[in-house]
Amino acid sequence: MQRIAVLTSGGDAPGMNAAIRAVVRTGIAAGIEVYGVRNGYAGLIADEMIYLDRRDVGNIMQLGGTFLGSARCPEFMTIEGRQRALDHLAARGIEALVVIGGNGSQTGSYELSQMGYPVVGVASTIDNDLEGSDITIGVDTAINVALEAIDRLKVTAASHRRAFLVEVMGRKCGYVALMAGIAGGAEMVVIPEREMSPEQVAHQIKAAYDRGKNHAMVVVAEGAVNNAKKLIDYFAANPGATGFSPRATILGHVQRGALPTASDRLLASRLGEGAVRALLDGKSGVLVGIRDDQIVTTPLAEIVGKQKPLDLRLFDLAQMMAQ
Repeated sequence: MQRIAVLTSGGDAPGMNAAIRAVVRTGIAAGIEVYGVRNGYAGLIADEMIYLDRRDVGNIMQLGGTFLGSARCPEFMTIEGRQRALDHLAARGIEALVVIGGNGSQTGSYELSQMGYPVVGVASTIDNDLEGSDITIGVDTAINVALEAIDRLKVTAASHRRAFLVEVMGRKCGYVALMAGIAGGAEMVVIPEREMSPEQVAHQIKAAYDRGKNHAMVVVAEGAVNNAKKLIDYFAANPGATGFSPRATILGHVQRGALPTASDRLLASRLGEGAVRALLDGKSGVLVGIRDDQIVTTPLAEIVGKQKPLDLRLFDLAQMMAQ
């Protein structure tokens, strides 16, 4: 193998740059030329590729986001769009592709592999909902951003005897909310995997108030049916239901833009290196992830269209710690 390409796709995740760096430098060490694709799959279709040397990826691993860029690309979901991408890769003599991204991105990887092209995915999403990896690039940073917000809001909540709802990202997966809730000592966590009615949420907050607590923190996953807005609307229509004066803070994309933690930089470096090693070993149509602290590969066919289940024993732990 003489030439490969790497792209980042879908939502950006802190640590993507470290993964790109690892792919480039591992490839060069193995005598392979590496090209970077700008703006994800859209860049493949538009033939936006650049040669990357060691120095081109210097001083980027500490940066958030992705220096290659990312973009949604509905055209890539058509066979005509994918064929155009493959034609551009072939014209440049690029023999394989590394795709850094989450569920949607790896669906694209799978579709390309089904057309006979060698592709290896790298598990990268702050949601941690991707099968094939215990943890994905960006998750640790997203949790730490949420935790910092919780710690700061606790100060104001205690000062004014308020309940704060902190909504965090994660799409339909409650992992980030649950981990941040446990680490932040939240009174409760609202996640899609264990839905709660507004009445149940209000009851638990009121229970904390009745126990003599001078504040309450509730961490809400954005994908929960009763998200922060719906809960605040309910509290506004039912004053006194919680005992506190409730407020809501929605973190949103703040979690994506942080500088990657040491954990995410290390994970991204290991997975990026693992992707190139997989290609050198003749593997393709697989996702590179980490399980039990070992770099592993999982066939893309086994992860596409699936969401990694959440260990609900951790939800029970969060409930117990809140008492």
